[in-house]
Amino acid sequence: MADKPESWGDHAITATDLHELPREITYAGVPSFLRRPYRKDLSDVDVAILGVPFDTATTNRPGTRFGPRGVRAASVDLAFEALVYGWDFHPVTEMKIADHGDLPFEFAKPAGIPDEIEKYVAWMLEQDTMVLSIGGDHFISWPLIKAHSAKHGKPISMIHFDAHSDTWADEHEDGINHGTMFWHATKQGYIDPKTSAQIGLRTVNEDPLGFNIFDAPWVHKHGTDAVVEEVRRIVGDNKAYLTFDIDCLDPAFAPGTGTPVCGGLSTAQAREIIKGLSGLNIIGADLVEVSPPFDHAEITALAGATLALDFLCLFARAPWRWT
Repeated sequence: MADKPESWGDHAITATDLHELPREITYAGVPSFLRRPYRKDLSDVDVAILGVPFDTATTNRPGTRFGPRGVRAASVDLAFEALVYGWDFHPVTEMKIADHGDLPFEFAKPAGIPDEIEKYVAWMLEQDTMVLSIGGDHFISWPLIKAHSAKHGKPISMIHFDAHSDTWADEHEDGINHGTMFWHATKQGYIDPKTSAQIGLRTVNEDPLGFNIFDAPWVHKHGTDAVVEEVRRIVGDNKAYLTFDIDCLDPAFAPGTGTPVCGGLSTAQAREIIKGLSGLNIIGADLVEVSPPFDHAEITALAGATLALDFLCLFARAPWRWT
């Protein structure tokens, strides 16, 4: 034990150094994401983890409002290694990373929540802080993309992992539906589909809106290296937003989600693709649709936390961030 035991434990609220790795047992303490210190003040924060516990747009099984809490709890098992396996560094040593807690919104007025998300994240980005959002259902990507486009200019590219395209047409201009938000984003010019990629799809949408699609059978047939090569070619040097619906993974690897679809990617395949995207101009990311009520032994939450840690590694290697 240290000479000052009060400096041990509850790293999320006692740590003052944003580069410091935690020293506490995994099954105790405040479970922030990766045990990162909680910070509302973003003045010295490079990356903020933001929970967005919104699932009103869910069309099947609910419960993703508990996703941020579940992913944070699972992430404590990943918080102690000095290097991230598969990478040659740890993002905590290269960036000041804090957990900003959950985004506050007025749950009794659901129609106004999209604007609340957009405005809040726009404020965070104005602090020159990158944002990694943990959902929540996938609809949250729509206001997040709006906020990132306001910061970086539109259209932006999108790298989208999912079982579903989420580009189905919506007759409601202000519809709140986690299957239509990228249709709105494309139609309104926030996303350039020609420089965007969708990976792992395995549901039918007869109008792909011009997106480059690498569905799950394509990934299984051609392999992760081929996916990486194609995505890097398509996105190029463009600034890209990364969004990962956990149902991109096969239900064998991620049962805890609202709309599971068989035949998906393995966690290992997804991680290989993510690692292969290192060096692209990733401007922000979200990890969505983890639904702890339908999870088993935290395997979905742990997959989500592991992927989110990989996203932080991508943040650390994004060229635009350091120029």
